[in-house]
This record gives sequence, C-alpha cells and structure tokens, in this order.
Amino acid sequence: MTTFRMNPAYRRYLRRMLPLSLLYVGAIALAVRLIPDHAPADARTIGLALLPGLAVVGWVWAMGRLLVELEDEYLRMLEIRKFLVATAFTLAVCSVWGLLELFAPTVPKLALFFVFPLWALGLFVGMLFNRLTMGAHCPA
Repeated sequence: MTTFRMNPAYRRYLRRMLPLSLLYVGAIALAVRLIPDHAPADARTIGLALLPGLAVVGWVWAMGRLLVELEDEYLRMLEIRKFLVATAFTLAVCSVWGLLELFAPTVPKLALFFVFPLWALGLFVGMLFNRLTMGAHCPA
C-alpha cells in the first residue's frame, strides 16, 4: 500500500493560505458588522473596508511563493497553466459582462469584488483543463 506524501512546497502553501483565509473571513465579518449601509467614506470605513484586501494580497503573494518554491518543473508548469486558464476565464467573463453592462444597461452590475473569486473559480477550470489534457496522472 502506498502512502500519500504532499510536496513540501504545497505544505508551505497551505500553511500560508489557511491563516490568510481565516483573516479574510474575519475581516469581512468585522467590516459587515461595523460599517453601516451608506456609511461615509471616512478613514475608519476605508480602513475596515481595506482590511480584507490585505488577505487577498497575501493570497497572491502565497501563490507566487508556491511557483518559486516548487522545484519540480512539471508541477510548476501545471500551476502556471492553471493560472493562465484562470486569467483567461476571468478576462473573458469580465469582458463579456462589461459589454452587456454597456449595451444592455438593465443587466445587474458586476461588482469588482467578484473578480478575484471569479479568478479562483477559474483555477478550478484550469485544474480540470490540466486533468483533461495531461491525463489522470496529473496531480490535483
């Protein structure tokens, strides 16, 4: 029986991403609780609103560190392909939706807040793309 051993770069990645994700969720909850609807754009409101953004910046940094720390070139290539597919997916959805907003102004507006979650969904699409094009031997 074989045992699963996670690549050390992925272990470090998870150790970075989990606390950042908790920070993000906590910062969103704090902002929702402390910022009333239609609050003025004062220093307190802006500071609380930007706090979750620090976690997003941390996520981007952690993903970059993963690419730097992955010593296996095949694994690094798979991650880069996922990033490229996610970027293409996000650009396509945002561009098409932006055209809809421009020419059909009754469609709901896509808040910029949703661009990063959309990109994260694109990472899943990229993982599927890797699996379909590289075969079942491709790691998740």
